[in-house]
Amino acid sequence: MKSVIFAATVGMSIIMPSMVVAQTTVIHAGRLIDVPGETPRGPSTIIVEDGLIVSIVDGYAERPDGAEFIDLSDHTVLPGLIDSHVHLTSDSGGLAGQLEAVTLSPAAQAFNAQANGMKTLRAGFTTVRNLGDGDGAVFALRDAVNAGKAMGPRIIDAGSSLSGTAGHSDDALGYRDELRPFFAGSGSTCDGAEDCRRAARQQIGRGADVIKMTITGGVNSRIGAGLGSQMFDDEAAAVVATARMFGRKVAVHSHGADGTLQALKLGVDSIEHGTMLNEDVIALWAKSKTYYVPTLSTVNGYKERLAANPDAYEPDVLAKIKWRIEITGKTLETLVPRGVRIAFGTDAGVSKHGRNGDEFELMVAHGMTPESALVAATINAADLLGLSDKVGTIAPGKSADIIAVSGDPLKDVSVYKDVQFVMARGTVIDLD
Repeated sequence: MKSVIFAATVGMSIIMPSMVVAQTTVIHAGRLIDVPGETPRGPSTIIVEDGLIVSIVDGYAERPDGAEFIDLSDHTVLPGLIDSHVHLTSDSGGLAGQLEAVTLSPAAQAFNAQANGMKTLRAGFTTVRNLGDGDGAVFALRDAVNAGKAMGPRIIDAGSSLSGTAGHSDDALGYRDELRPFFAGSGSTCDGAEDCRRAARQQIGRGADVIKMTITGGVNSRIGAGLGSQMFDDEAAAVVATARMFGRKVAVHSHGADGTLQALKLGVDSIEHGTMLNEDVIALWAKSKTYYVPTLSTVNGYKERLAANPDAYEPDVLAKIKWRIEITGKTLETLVPRGVRIAFGTDAGVSKHGRNGDEFELMVAHGMTPESALVAATINAADLLGLSDKVGTIAPGKSADIIAVSGDPLKDVSVYKDVQFVMARGTVIDLD
């Protein structure tokens, strides 16, 4: 059982048809990090009404009659965390993940997405960006959460990731040729600039909040074609231009330095993984506004699966995984001193959902401070997702996305692995 103590007093009232009575919640915080990166506040009171933060005052203010009271006076309270890179429909990998792709129905994937979303939410991540969903299950979950029909994190969804045929997001890789039409329905592959405009439009038409493009090869893709660029300049430019036309941001999967340089020249919003660098890439990235999303937690998923089953991955994939494990963190160590903006993202799905907090330890191990890692998971991630007006800080007018931990997260980031309290959009989440 979590140690947070709840007390509530309920007043009697008569509600007339024309009246709306606000639900008020009073939170006493022992220590408050309301704006990550700034000096924390001491004992504080947060007032929440109808899912929004309405005020913050120093000290422990008395609660009004009828208000719910939440006692976090023994905890550090901070904004709900944001994971900028997840895949909610699964956390199976290797051959098991390949089998799921042709055995699980969209309905089954939707149940997976909801279960994984709740694991993520209970871990303190109240907002996520889902970067890859072929069958629309996460679109449905996103809409259900927004409508109040289901509980889960706030979701920004990319739909299907775009790549050229035989690229990392070609879902038919590794399957028999006659199954290719089965995977074509989501429109994830495109060849030539005109077709790539079509593919980006198709995802936007499906409801994509953001466009994801896989500009290089990938570790998990079942093809021994390397990790360098796999899209022509005009194809990548067409995707970005179409996204911009529709007001969408662009996230780019890239491992090879050549692909990252392509993406940076196009002014994309984030580079995911960014595993290889050269001096041209480093110099351009340091001058750009493009975020780096490290996804260091992938190595945890790889190590755990291989420990359980040394044959979990095909030989072509296993060779790339061994390389990825060895090189992970080097890019972060290089880019942090150069002032590149960092946004928190785990690639959960490759790593286990609900273990998102593990990323903090890896970020600190590879050059970030606990404070800068928290900024990456709040203010920076909110900016990247276009949600700075709603989340990322605890401030009047923002969504009541609030978590609490024991201890001091600015000294010991392991506390994120045992979040003690979660409120999402004003609703307290049952952590048990």
